[in-house]
Amino acid sequence: MEKKQNEISVLLGYAGKYKALTFLGMFLSAVAMVMGMVPYVCIWLAARDLIRVAPDWTQATEIAKYGWMAFGFAFGGIIVYFAALMCTHLAAFRTAANIRKQGVAHLMKTPLGFFDDNASGFLRNRLDGGAAETETLLAHNLADIVGTAAMFIGMLVLMFLFDWRMGAACLVAAVISVAAMFTMMGGKNAKLMMEYQTAQDVMSKAGTEYVRGIPVVKVFQQTVYSFKAFKAAIEDYSNKAEKYTGGVCRVPQSVNLTATEGVFIFLVPAVLLIAPSALSGGDFAGFVTNFAFYAVFSAIVSTALARIMFAASGLMLAKTALARIDTVMSAPTLTVADHPKTPRDNGVEFKDVTFTYDGAELPALERVSFKVLPGQTVALVGPSGGGKTTAASLIPRFWDVSSGSVEVGGVNVKEIDPHVLTDRVAFVFQNTRLFKTTVLENVRAARPEATREEVLSALHAAQCDDIIEKLPNGIDTVIGSNGTYLSGGEQQRVALARAILKNAPIIVLDEATAFADPENEALIQKALKTLTEGRTVVMIAHRLSTVVGADNIVVLDHGHIVEEGRHEALACGGGQYERMWKEYNQAVKWKIASGKEGA
Repeated sequence: MEKKQNEISVLLGYAGKYKALTFLGMFLSAVAMVMGMVPYVCIWLAARDLIRVAPDWTQATEIAKYGWMAFGFAFGGIIVYFAALMCTHLAAFRTAANIRKQGVAHLMKTPLGFFDDNASGFLRNRLDGGAAETETLLAHNLADIVGTAAMFIGMLVLMFLFDWRMGAACLVAAVISVAAMFTMMGGKNAKLMMEYQTAQDVMSKAGTEYVRGIPVVKVFQQTVYSFKAFKAAIEDYSNKAEKYTGGVCRVPQSVNLTATEGVFIFLVPAVLLIAPSALSGGDFAGFVTNFAFYAVFSAIVSTALARIMFAASGLMLAKTALARIDTVMSAPTLTVADHPKTPRDNGVEFKDVTFTYDGAELPALERVSFKVLPGQTVALVGPSGGGKTTAASLIPRFWDVSSGSVEVGGVNVKEIDPHVLTDRVAFVFQNTRLFKTTVLENVRAARPEATREEVLSALHAAQCDDIIEKLPNGIDTVIGSNGTYLSGGEQQRVALARAILKNAPIIVLDEATAFADPENEALIQKALKTLTEGRTVVMIAHRLSTVVGADNIVVLDHGHIVEEGRHEALACGGGQYERMWKEYNQAVKWKIASGKEGA
């Protein structure tokens, strides 16, 4: 069984060639901590010389030398520590950048359907937020951990160098503090800490979903009901936080702070016990010198222990951050054939296709088979949840089938290079989103190398001339800024221009006119005629009037094909399509009667 890497190893793996800077920073931090302890030795030497010659202080001729030594090592330690942090910060920033780059590169290999279940805000929080949280560990905590380790070794040496009894008294505080910190962060409480972090993530996600859903909430006046999930997430976080901070941390943290801030309390009893033997032995000067040293040196204990606590906190945050990043890095990727094949034409065929979404109990499609010949238009119709969108999304590999195969030009889509497949298929969704950039760049996204004239031609073919005319800067107008917005139907026409510019031989339409008003729908239908002319078309339709002229109609219900044929045959076939057609015509003829009728 492969041994799982710890968090630090994983992070250093992202650092690449900058890993060496991290190690250099850790080494320099250790050197800086050791240099920072030399002034305490200088204090002991100065105190020793002064007490020996008291009260004739003029005989202490080495005092100035000790002072300059203390200053030199203290100042040098600051400079070395600054250099250490420079190294670790450079490595940390580069590591965070590498995490973001590798995460985005990984997402580029995932099937497009992955983004249906994982919104951009969620992925950005996981990747960008997680990468940012690793910076503290790499920039500060690792250097402090190594520096603190060096400090502790030096501290232990100094504690037992002059008087082991006073040193042991100071060490008691450190033992109590470490035990208290382990109680808070180790053992079974580590799990509680993770639950606390998870509750925080859930609350953040629930808050984002609530804010995004405010327009719908206001329309349907469901404020209290919609707030229920957000309120539950807040209460769960509050309970977890109170349980951890109040139930777990209150007593250990009180003990920890008392021990670290009151080291001198442990030193005084030891001194009182030692004093009689020191005075009777005639080593009064040495006793006072040692006491003066440990009284000053005890302050370093709290500093070292505080560094340990912050370092442990950084490790826990890094673990949580890596768990977030892992949700992106572990996203499924499209398999690429070792020897990709080239489709012979632009036909599409489903062969005994079954597909089940992750976590679903029943398949969305089961044993579905139909064929779309090159240049044909095939419509997928049926009730909501029948599997129409799922079937269309399998063609450009938004998802891969569970069994069976989807073929383009006689080749399984899994055996076609993803870039080649993407170039062959253009799709227009009912929910169109445009980028916050110019109309030119929005359309050019389909083919970045396209000229300005080609973009204008595509916009003209998509019936966008009236849109361009009303924009202040024409196709150079930035959408979504300075009050420049497009209606749903106008956005759909710009999206159609994008598809026209791509000039792909296979078109997938997911109810392109669903949210358009009558005027925009008429223009969209003209644009669709240009887009689909001479191409292989798979269209999903709820308005049955748009599929009357299709070469073939496939009726899907609960993931199965229940009927298939042309409109003329299906409309009088006595099946589900005939019922849908009659209901559609009744809905079209329906109107609100005048209030004066029957008066």
